[in-house]
Amino acid sequence: MSLEGRVAIVTGASKGIGLEIVKQLLTKGVKVAGWSRTDNDITDPNYLFISVDVSDPESVAHAYRQTAEMLGENIDILVNNAGFGIAGPMDEMVFEDWKRMFDVNVHGIFFTSNAVIPKMKELDRGHIINISSIAGRNPVKGFAGYAGTKHAVTGISHSMFMELRDFGIKVTCIYPGSVNTNFFDDIDAVTANENMMRPEDVASSVVHCLETHPNYLPVDFEVRPLRPNPTK
Repeated sequence: MSLEGRVAIVTGASKGIGLEIVKQLLTKGVKVAGWSRTDNDITDPNYLFISVDVSDPESVAHAYRQTAEMLGENIDILVNNAGFGIAGPMDEMVFEDWKRMFDVNVHGIFFTSNAVIPKMKELDRGHIINISSIAGRNPVKGFAGYAGTKHAVTGISHSMFMELRDFGIKVTCIYPGSVNTNFFDDIDAVTANENMMRPEDVASSVVHCLETHPNYLPVDFEVRPLRPNPTK
């Protein structure tokens, strides 16, 4: 299905997977609002940057109003990509870090989805894509907080798709394995490397899901690197 002329919101759009999603949607003729704390270097007449903290409901509500005013009210694509992870054993985890992960990774999805769903119901169409993680399907040692948030994203996504399918709204949850992005900058145990997936390939999976036939609903989409630890 053509994406030409549609209006999308992409959270966490400043770098990594989010930035690549924005770029690929723009090439498809989509009007894109990039919601993130910092801007990127995109200069395109169909691109609107909005500084937003997805963990703050007032910030999200303000960003939604700006998006509707600047790009039009028919916002029918939402990509919930904003998220981050902090590693550490449970007994050493700082509560502020734990809470911040849940505020961004979980509550952020509630605030953004809550903003767009009413208009999507009115339009009788829409597609919400939640970027989870392989940690949202499999436990990860040393990442209890992050894995907990991503397991929450899985459950939220499954309930959302069952609630919204009768309104013509698709909900897809994507589970990437390791991706070569800045996600690992503050995680000492793992270093980003070329054996991980490229963010542009994960972004292409997002676009593929968005381009599916109106009556075709991809619910779960898992992607992994082919050789994460190749032998030399």
